[in-house]
Amino acid sequence: MNPVQGGLGPLKPNDPGLTQPFGVHWDGRGSSVRVYSTVAKGIDLCLFDDGGVEHRVPLENMNGGNWGAWIAGLDPGTHYGFRVDGPWDPDQGHRCNPKKLLMDPWGRAFDGWLKWDESTQDHTGNVRERNDLNNANVMPRSVVIDPVYRWRFPGRPNHRLRDSVIYELHVKGFTATHPDVPKPLRGTYAGLAHPAVIDHFKRLGVTAIELLPVHQYYDDGFLVRKGLTQYWGYNSVGFFAPHSAYSSLGTRGEQVTDFKYMVDTLHANGIEVILDVVYNHTGEADMAGPVINFKGFDNRAWYWLGGDRTHYVDFSGCGNTPDMRQPQMVSFIMDSLRYWVTEMGVDGFRFDLASTMARGDSGVQMHGPVLSAIHQDPVLQQVKLIAEPWDLGGDGYRLGDFPHPWSEWNGGFRDQIRSFWLLDQPGQISNVVNRVAGSQDTFAHNMRTCESSINFVTAHDGFTLNDLVSYEERHNHANFDDNSSGDVHNHSSNHGVEGPTDDPAINAIRARQQRNLLATLMLSIGVPMLLGGDDIGNTQYGNNNPYCVDAPLSWIDWEHADSALFAFTSNLVHLRRNNPVLRRHAWLQPEDVRWLRPDGKPMESADWHNDALRTFTMHLLGDRIDPALSLNGVDQPKDLVAIFNADTGHQAVTVPGDTNMVWEVVVDTAESLPNTVTGGSVLMLEGRSVAALSPNDRIQ
Repeated sequence: MNPVQGGLGPLKPNDPGLTQPFGVHWDGRGSSVRVYSTVAKGIDLCLFDDGGVEHRVPLENMNGGNWGAWIAGLDPGTHYGFRVDGPWDPDQGHRCNPKKLLMDPWGRAFDGWLKWDESTQDHTGNVRERNDLNNANVMPRSVVIDPVYRWRFPGRPNHRLRDSVIYELHVKGFTATHPDVPKPLRGTYAGLAHPAVIDHFKRLGVTAIELLPVHQYYDDGFLVRKGLTQYWGYNSVGFFAPHSAYSSLGTRGEQVTDFKYMVDTLHANGIEVILDVVYNHTGEADMAGPVINFKGFDNRAWYWLGGDRTHYVDFSGCGNTPDMRQPQMVSFIMDSLRYWVTEMGVDGFRFDLASTMARGDSGVQMHGPVLSAIHQDPVLQQVKLIAEPWDLGGDGYRLGDFPHPWSEWNGGFRDQIRSFWLLDQPGQISNVVNRVAGSQDTFAHNMRTCESSINFVTAHDGFTLNDLVSYEERHNHANFDDNSSGDVHNHSSNHGVEGPTDDPAINAIRARQQRNLLATLMLSIGVPMLLGGDDIGNTQYGNNNPYCVDAPLSWIDWEHADSALFAFTSNLVHLRRNNPVLRRHAWLQPEDVRWLRPDGKPMESADWHNDALRTFTMHLLGDRIDPALSLNGVDQPKDLVAIFNADTGHQAVTVPGDTNMVWEVVVDTAESLPNTVTGGSVLMLEGRSVAALSPNDRIQ
């Protein structure tokens, strides 16, 4: 229908729409409208009919920066935007311009793609001179949605964090070439809900998928000029809206249904959904960047401005920083997070550059407004909260500093485990044991537990596992930046040849090193995270930063999937999930674990500082674990012995000599000889007391 038919009118002071949340919300008869600006002289709601003709409806100033209306006949599927008339004074941080159509900051869906031309900026070549070109023809449209969805599986898996195995992936890249997913569903939310993909997750044994950003985002201008895209999605502009390009159903609100269907299907199969969210900056970039929403509504109320108010403070390297000191910004972030939990069904969040969210006038403040609001919120207390514990500020690297109940991406685990296996460096035993034991030296304070450490060897940012053992240099030429982006400190090894090789000896050691890294990850205390595709040997051919490459290079290569590596990884994941000695909540105590030398004797002070020592044994005692944590709640958990040999030569080892214990080899990253661990390998054994065995038990 034509959206201006059906009784348009301003909100009456006693209308219940005054209490409605921010944004545009359909109630079955019409829609309430509420937005925020402390400086606006007037705000128009701009409605677009099916022919693209714009119709403007003035909103009422409801005081306190709130502007609103209730409009009969404003139904789902309607396109809309806003125009804000207010001060243009860049020297004072004001950038209102009624010539610019703005996206709804609280919009639940968006249709169309941002088209870059000179009208996307609010200024001319002189940043203080207002650009009065109308941008309506190049801006995406906000869309009124129907929020109703009948959940088929209204519950949640509710996996304890200690029991979790997280699998990080990109919505498009994971299924873009999947042969068993129908072509119309590849690269979409529905693609991740396809039975073939669900089967992969379940056979692998993961409990949660962590999605790279799915908030609505658009391409950066400098990438568009190179013919590239913002593939990873770290450029959010719609913090309530699922990214429209991943929808299989359509983009006039159908993307919301598509996303909910994906979550619903994953939940029905016991798999949680964690979102990688980006609240540390927005896609409006710096003062020279485009005007999309926040800039045009009330620049000073949303962004952290420098002392002269002519530039943004930037802790992300992306041009701007939302002002976490402002109550309205705190409220906005909280509303966004709660929406994704209560309406969209997600189970947790990984916060990109999370230190930015804790920033105040005195630097990073772990009990600042945003984190304090999250901690007291009854909805967010029930979900998983994971921090990437740094930003670009001088005090931004805060690994171990986030308070309970946060978990953190443990970059120290990544670097030290890589170095142990891939770099011939002395004196690593002490560091590696600390990582394998849960990084107690980093997290054991302020009521934190083993679940504080998200252990990972690889993530989207950096080499894949295959590339980690195949390249020593980054090869990021597809980024069109003269190979200048991406980390140069990768703690990697090519084992003699840079990139692919036909040498069987090199390929054999590369395959073993992948198994070593995976085994170490799964045998370590903490919460493991796998990079999607590492379980099948995916490669990006040495590109360790393909954030702007939406092409087969960045997509999962299912055609050349390594089935043997998948079977090995799946075995590791299931062994971990079946053995509660690895799924700990409380920190290891001296009586829980034995750290042994190759001769089977306890590690002594000198051993921890022995630069030549590259082999150690971890013996976790099952009788220290409550049997209720075993799969059937009855059997006593098994002892576990893991022998790590990073030396290049074979190493004779003595397994703990408890005569009442029968040992079974359950993981061997190489075919070790009896009583020997092959050079550069991991050997894992599970043990059960002879007294606990029945005559029919078979131990190999």
